[in-house]
Amino acid sequence: MNSPQLTDLYTWFDRYVEPFLATDREGQKNIQLKIEHTQKVCAAMAELAAGEGLSEHDSRIAAAVALLHDVGRFPQYLRWRTFLDSASDNHARLAIDVIRAENILAGIDSDEQILIEEAVRFHNMQTPPAGFKSATRQYIDLIRDADKLDIWRVFVELLAQSPEDRPTAATLGLADLPDIISDACVATLNSQTIVHLDTIKCFNDFKLLQISWIYDLTSRTAKRILAERGYIPALAATLPKRADISEAVAKALAALSA
Repeated sequence: MNSPQLTDLYTWFDRYVEPFLATDREGQKNIQLKIEHTQKVCAAMAELAAGEGLSEHDSRIAAAVALLHDVGRFPQYLRWRTFLDSASDNHARLAIDVIRAENILAGIDSDEQILIEEAVRFHNMQTPPAGFKSATRQYIDLIRDADKLDIWRVFVELLAQSPEDRPTAATLGLADLPDIISDACVATLNSQTIVHLDTIKCFNDFKLLQISWIYDLTSRTAKRILAERGYIPALAATLPKRADISEAVAKALAALSA
């Protein structure tokens, strides 16, 4: 992939998402959230590419993955008014549908097309399949790290807003009850493993899930950025004050600095 091809992809993205903003005020908030998320993931990906020493060519592939990883979110929200895959469809699969329907990778080397599509397809899996060639695994790991870095930003900023101002789809319809949290999710985080989406029952559980993503980061650059931005302490500050929660968060922060 050369620089003009990447520029064309950015131009296509801006043109593609614009019609989705022609909706009601609540829809605009949710669509704008995903447009900004994509822009911020692209910025995070550039930081990761530089920090991990990627070549200019590989950095362009990584940038394309970041730009396209969530294009399935726009038709998802248009059809189902949700970002919850279990209540609609897998947004990564929808992204591949968009990429192919729009034929936006035409003219790009076929091997590079495969790298981009596979990284997009598997970016949101709980555990990506094993056995990929090293190049494919590199882009999958990069987009998963870049995506998490911005999701943390989104939720820290969202928690600073009043509930009525929050984009409704961002919280996945979970009840925001300040004192309610699932003991099972706390125990999972305390065991230094990832909290699974299908086990969460409220918004505080979702915060635990996001803190547990520390154990899924793959690059030292992502860990450094996360530590510098202070997202985990900010999330933890909004959780109920309990010794077991404090212990679980402390373990996660220790793992981040290890």
